[in-house]
Amino acid sequence: MMNINPHIGSSFDDFLEEEGTIAEADAIALKRVLAWQITQAMSERELTKTAMAKEMQTSPASLEELLDPDNSSVTLHTIVQAAKIVGKKLRISLV
Repeated sequence: MMNINPHIGSSFDDFLEEEGTIAEADAIALKRVLAWQITQAMSERELTKTAMAKEMQTSPASLEELLDPDNSSVTLHTIVQAAKIVGKKLRISLV
């Protein structure tokens, strides 16, 4: 008799949902994209980390947390502030 794999034909999101880790995976993925986008925008504007932290009126350590792709505990206020400094806006929607 054949073994039937219940995951064949399902999506990776289905798997993460079953494992109870989809929210965490989504948060990490979103943070990685945001960190990359902010880093790219800083580069385009030729902003160093020191200059960015100064404009944000925050510490270099706080900026490092923002730019750390694996740290998903950054506040929306911090992300909005960083986006404004690099000439961007943050848009969030529930889907």
